[in-house]
Amino acid sequence: MKLSSALVGEAAGPLEQTIDARWVMAYSAGLGETDARYYDTTAAAGPWVHPLFPVCYEWPVSRRLRSLPPLEAHKARLIHAQHDLVLHRPLRADETLQTSARIAMAAPRAPGAFVVFRFEARDAQGKPVTTSDFGVLYRDVQLEGPARALLELGDPPRLAHTLAKVGDIAVAATAAHVYTECARIWNPIHTDLAYARAAGLPGIILHGTATLALSVSKLLATCAVEPAAVRRVRCRFSGMVAMPATLEVHAAREAGTLVFETRDERGAPVISRGELLLH
Repeated sequence: MKLSSALVGEAAGPLEQTIDARWVMAYSAGLGETDARYYDTTAAAGPWVHPLFPVCYEWPVSRRLRSLPPLEAHKARLIHAQHDLVLHRPLRADETLQTSARIAMAAPRAPGAFVVFRFEARDAQGKPVTTSDFGVLYRDVQLEGPARALLELGDPPRLAHTLAKVGDIAVAATAAHVYTECARIWNPIHTDLAYARAAGLPGIILHGTATLALSVSKLLATCAVEPAAVRRVRCRFSGMVAMPATLEVHAAREAGTLVFETRDERGAPVISRGELLLH
Protein backbone atom coordinates (compact mmCIF):
# COMPACT_ATOMS: atom_id res chain seq x y z
CA MET A 1 0.00 0.00 0.00
CA LYS A 2 1.43 3.33 -1.10
CA LEU A 3 0.60 7.02 -0.90
CA SER A 4 2.26 9.63 -3.09
CA SER A 5 3.84 12.68 -1.50
CA ALA A 6 2.72 14.62 -4.59
CA LEU A 7 -0.56 15.19 -2.74
CA VAL A 8 1.14 17.94 -0.73
CA GLY A 9 -0.34 21.24 -1.84
CA GLU A 10 -3.86 19.92 -2.52
CA ALA A 11 -6.37 22.38 -1.06
CA ALA A 12 -10.05 22.73 -0.23
CA GLY A 13 -12.30 25.63 0.72
CA PRO A 14 -12.89 28.20 1.84
CA LEU A 15 -16.07 26.80 3.35
CA GLU A 16 -18.43 29.25 5.06
CA GLN A 17 -20.14 28.09 8.25
CA THR A 18 -22.04 29.80 11.04
CA ILE A 19 -20.85 28.72 14.47
CA ASP A 20 -24.30 28.81 16.05
CA ALA A 21 -24.85 28.65 19.82
CA ARG A 22 -26.68 25.33 19.54
CA TRP A 23 -23.59 23.66 18.06
CA VAL A 24 -21.26 25.27 20.59
CA MET A 25 -23.43 24.18 23.52
CA ALA A 26 -23.89 20.66 22.14
CA TYR A 27 -20.12 20.25 21.94
CA SER A 28 -19.71 21.34 25.55
CA ALA A 29 -22.50 19.01 26.62
CA GLY A 30 -20.90 16.11 24.74
CA LEU A 31 -17.79 16.65 26.85
CA GLY A 32 -19.83 16.67 30.05
CA GLU A 33 -19.20 20.33 30.88
CA THR A 34 -21.29 21.41 33.87
CA ASP A 35 -20.26 25.05 34.28
CA ALA A 36 -23.38 27.09 33.48
CA ARG A 37 -21.31 29.61 31.53
CA TYR A 38 -20.92 27.10 28.69
CA TYR A 39 -24.70 27.37 28.15
CA ASP A 40 -25.52 30.97 29.09
CA THR A 41 -27.09 32.53 26.00
CA THR A 42 -28.00 35.64 28.05
CA ALA A 43 -24.36 36.61 28.57
CA ALA A 44 -23.18 39.62 26.56
CA ALA A 45 -20.41 37.56 24.94
CA GLY A 46 -22.63 34.50 24.55
CA PRO A 47 -21.92 31.03 25.95
CA TRP A 48 -18.35 29.95 26.54
CA VAL A 49 -16.79 28.15 23.58
CA HIS A 50 -14.54 25.20 24.35
CA PRO A 51 -10.96 25.70 23.05
CA LEU A 52 -11.14 22.46 21.02
CA PHE A 53 -14.34 23.47 19.23
CA PRO A 54 -12.42 24.39 16.03
CA VAL A 55 -12.19 20.67 15.19
CA CYS A 56 -15.94 20.82 14.57
CA TYR A 57 -15.86 23.42 11.81
CA GLU A 58 -12.63 22.00 10.39
CA TRP A 59 -14.17 18.57 9.82
CA PRO A 60 -16.41 19.41 6.80
CA VAL A 61 -13.56 20.98 4.82
CA SER A 62 -11.28 18.14 5.94
CA ARG A 63 -13.68 15.67 4.34
CA ARG A 64 -13.11 17.32 0.95
CA LEU A 65 -9.41 16.48 1.16
CA ARG A 66 -9.79 13.07 2.76
CA SER A 67 -12.14 12.06 -0.03
CA LEU A 68 -9.42 12.52 -2.66
CA PRO A 69 -9.10 9.04 -4.24
CA PRO A 70 -5.53 8.31 -2.99
CA LEU A 71 -6.51 9.19 0.60
CA GLU A 72 -10.00 7.69 0.42
CA ALA A 73 -8.41 4.34 -0.45
CA HIS A 74 -6.60 4.31 2.91
CA LYS A 75 -9.24 6.00 5.10
CA ALA A 76 -9.66 2.98 7.38
CA ARG A 77 -5.94 3.17 8.24
CA LEU A 78 -6.00 6.81 9.36
CA ILE A 79 -5.40 7.64 13.01
CA HIS A 80 -4.87 11.03 14.63
CA ALA A 81 -1.21 11.30 15.58
CA GLN A 82 -0.47 14.94 16.41
CA HIS A 83 -2.34 18.20 16.96
CA ASP A 84 -1.33 21.86 17.09
CA LEU A 85 -4.08 24.47 17.42
CA VAL A 86 -3.46 28.22 17.62
CA LEU A 87 -6.34 30.45 18.72
CA HIS A 88 -5.62 33.96 17.45
CA ARG A 89 -8.46 35.30 19.55
CA PRO A 90 -11.24 33.85 21.74
CA LEU A 91 -13.99 32.03 19.85
CA ARG A 92 -17.56 33.37 19.88
CA ALA A 93 -20.88 31.72 19.22
CA ASP A 94 -23.09 32.95 16.37
CA GLU A 95 -20.33 34.19 14.10
CA THR A 96 -19.62 33.14 10.53
CA LEU A 97 -16.20 31.78 9.61
CA GLN A 98 -14.48 30.85 6.36
CA THR A 99 -12.33 27.73 6.76
CA SER A 100 -9.71 26.56 4.27
CA ALA A 101 -7.57 23.41 4.29
CA ARG A 102 -4.52 22.12 2.50
CA ILE A 103 -2.18 19.18 2.73
CA ALA A 104 0.92 20.82 4.16
CA MET A 105 3.27 17.91 4.72
CA ALA A 106 3.90 14.25 3.94
CA ALA A 107 6.76 12.27 5.42
CA PRO A 108 7.63 8.62 6.03
CA ARG A 109 7.40 7.27 9.58
CA ALA A 110 8.14 3.78 10.84
CA PRO A 111 4.44 2.93 11.38
CA GLY A 112 3.31 4.42 8.03
CA ALA A 113 2.82 7.64 6.08
CA PHE A 114 2.54 10.82 8.18
CA VAL A 115 0.38 13.56 6.65
CA VAL A 116 -0.40 17.02 8.05
CA PHE A 117 -3.54 18.97 7.17
CA ARG A 118 -3.32 22.75 7.76
CA PHE A 119 -6.63 24.48 8.58
CA GLU A 120 -7.08 28.24 8.62
CA ALA A 121 -10.29 29.95 9.75
CA ARG A 122 -11.01 33.65 9.18
CA ASP A 123 -13.86 35.89 10.30
CA ALA A 124 -16.11 38.16 8.24
CA GLN A 125 -13.37 40.82 8.16
CA GLY A 126 -10.82 38.33 6.87
CA LYS A 127 -8.90 38.28 10.12
CA PRO A 128 -7.40 34.98 11.36
CA VAL A 129 -9.35 33.20 14.09
CA THR A 130 -7.72 29.76 14.33
CA THR A 131 -4.90 27.84 12.65
CA SER A 132 -4.56 24.08 13.12
CA ASP A 133 -1.98 21.52 12.04
CA PHE A 134 -3.75 18.18 12.15
CA GLY A 135 -1.23 15.33 11.86
CA VAL A 136 -2.46 11.88 10.87
CA LEU A 137 -0.78 8.56 10.36
CA TYR A 138 -1.87 6.17 7.63
CA ARG A 139 -0.92 2.90 9.32
CA ASP A 140 1.17 0.46 7.25
CA VAL A 141 1.05 2.72 4.19
CA GLN A 142 4.34 3.48 2.42
CA LEU A 143 5.03 7.04 1.30
CA GLU A 144 5.93 7.11 -2.38
CA GLY A 145 8.27 9.93 -3.38
CA PRO A 146 10.36 12.28 -1.26
CA ALA A 147 9.12 13.87 1.94
CA ARG A 148 7.49 17.21 1.20
CA ALA A 149 6.49 20.20 3.33
CA LEU A 150 4.98 23.55 2.41
CA LEU A 151 5.53 24.94 5.89
CA GLU A 152 7.90 24.54 8.78
CA LEU A 153 6.03 22.19 11.10
CA GLY A 154 7.62 21.33 14.43
CA ASP A 155 6.91 18.55 16.87
CA PRO A 156 5.52 19.39 20.33
CA PRO A 157 8.48 19.76 22.72
CA ARG A 158 9.43 16.96 25.08
CA LEU A 159 8.22 17.50 28.62
CA ALA A 160 10.98 18.57 30.99
CA HIS A 161 8.83 18.82 34.12
CA THR A 162 7.78 16.59 36.98
CA LEU A 163 4.07 16.09 36.49
CA ALA A 164 1.51 15.68 39.26
CA LYS A 165 -1.87 14.04 38.90
CA VAL A 166 -4.62 16.65 38.61
CA GLY A 167 -7.64 14.41 38.07
CA ASP A 168 -9.40 11.48 36.48
CA ILE A 169 -11.58 11.35 33.36
CA ALA A 170 -14.37 8.78 33.28
CA VAL A 171 -14.94 7.79 29.65
CA ALA A 172 -18.35 6.17 29.22
CA ALA A 173 -19.02 3.24 26.91
CA THR A 174 -21.13 5.59 24.77
CA ALA A 175 -18.64 8.50 24.75
CA ALA A 176 -17.66 8.16 21.07
CA HIS A 177 -21.27 8.03 19.90
CA VAL A 178 -22.20 11.09 21.95
CA TYR A 179 -19.12 13.02 20.79
CA THR A 180 -19.80 12.12 17.16
CA GLU A 181 -23.27 13.64 17.22
CA CYS A 182 -22.45 16.67 19.37
CA ALA A 183 -19.33 17.60 17.41
CA ARG A 184 -20.89 16.65 14.05
CA ILE A 185 -17.75 14.65 13.29
CA TRP A 186 -18.41 11.21 11.84
CA ASN A 187 -15.70 8.62 11.29
CA PRO A 188 -16.92 4.99 11.50
CA ILE A 189 -13.87 3.70 13.40
CA HIS A 190 -15.35 5.54 16.40
CA THR A 191 -18.92 4.22 16.22
CA ASP A 192 -19.15 1.19 13.93
CA LEU A 193 -17.74 -1.99 15.50
CA ALA A 194 -17.74 -4.00 12.26
CA TYR A 195 -15.91 -1.23 10.42
CA ALA A 196 -13.36 -0.80 13.21
CA ARG A 197 -12.55 -4.51 13.29
CA ALA A 198 -12.27 -4.63 9.50
CA ALA A 199 -9.74 -1.80 9.81
CA GLY A 200 -7.59 -3.95 12.11
CA LEU A 201 -8.67 -2.43 15.41
CA PRO A 202 -9.88 -4.51 18.39
CA GLY A 203 -13.00 -2.35 18.62
CA ILE A 204 -14.21 1.21 18.30
CA ILE A 205 -11.92 3.85 19.77
CA LEU A 206 -12.50 7.34 21.14
CA HIS A 207 -11.71 10.23 18.81
CA GLY A 208 -8.29 11.72 19.44
CA THR A 209 -9.89 15.15 19.53
CA ALA A 210 -12.32 13.92 22.19
CA THR A 211 -9.47 12.59 24.34
CA LEU A 212 -7.67 15.91 23.95
CA ALA A 213 -10.80 17.99 24.62
CA LEU A 214 -11.58 16.01 27.78
CA SER A 215 -8.00 16.49 28.95
CA VAL A 216 -8.19 20.23 28.29
CA SER A 217 -11.50 20.40 30.16
CA LYS A 218 -9.94 18.72 33.18
CA LEU A 219 -6.99 21.12 33.13
CA LEU A 220 -9.18 24.21 32.81
CA ALA A 221 -11.46 23.13 35.64
CA THR A 222 -8.78 22.06 38.10
CA CYS A 223 -6.47 25.00 37.36
CA ALA A 224 -9.27 27.62 37.31
CA VAL A 225 -8.55 28.76 33.74
CA GLU A 226 -11.29 30.14 31.48
CA PRO A 227 -11.51 28.89 27.88
CA ALA A 228 -10.86 32.35 26.45
CA ALA A 229 -7.42 32.34 28.10
CA VAL A 230 -6.16 29.48 25.90
CA ARG A 231 -4.10 30.60 22.91
CA ARG A 232 -2.48 27.32 21.84
CA VAL A 233 -3.02 23.58 22.37
CA ARG A 234 -0.62 20.97 21.08
CA CYS A 235 0.23 17.34 21.77
CA ARG A 236 1.07 13.93 20.41
CA PHE A 237 -1.35 11.02 20.56
CA SER A 238 0.49 8.04 22.01
CA GLY A 239 -2.22 5.42 22.40
CA MET A 240 -5.81 4.52 21.60
CA VAL A 241 -8.67 4.79 24.08
CA ALA A 242 -11.17 1.94 24.15
CA MET A 243 -14.42 2.45 26.04
CA PRO A 244 -15.36 2.46 28.84
CA ALA A 245 -12.13 3.74 30.39
CA THR A 246 -10.71 5.82 33.18
CA LEU A 247 -7.95 8.20 32.21
CA GLU A 248 -5.60 10.21 34.42
CA VAL A 249 -4.36 13.71 33.63
CA HIS A 250 -0.93 14.67 34.97
CA ALA A 251 0.28 18.26 34.67
CA ALA A 252 2.64 21.01 35.78
CA ARG A 253 2.14 24.76 35.60
CA GLU A 254 4.62 27.52 35.00
CA ALA A 255 4.17 31.11 33.90
CA GLY A 256 1.77 31.13 30.98
CA THR A 257 1.92 27.39 30.28
CA LEU A 258 0.31 24.14 31.38
CA VAL A 259 2.18 21.02 30.31
CA PHE A 260 0.41 17.69 30.63
CA GLU A 261 0.17 14.02 29.85
CA THR A 262 -2.94 11.82 29.81
CA ARG A 263 -2.57 8.16 30.79
CA ASP A 264 -4.71 5.04 30.66
CA GLU A 265 -5.47 2.54 33.42
CA ARG A 266 -2.06 0.90 32.96
CA GLY A 267 -0.25 4.21 33.32
CA ALA A 268 0.66 4.30 29.61
CA PRO A 269 0.37 7.70 27.90
CA VAL A 270 -2.47 8.16 25.43
CA ILE A 271 -1.54 11.84 25.07
CA SER A 272 2.09 12.90 25.44
CA ARG A 273 3.96 16.19 25.03
CA GLY A 274 0.77 18.08 25.87
CA GLU A 275 0.96 21.84 26.18
CA LEU A 276 -1.54 24.66 26.77
CA LEU A 277 -0.24 28.18 26.26
CA LEU A 278 -2.28 30.83 28.05
CA HIS A 279 -2.77 34.56 27.66
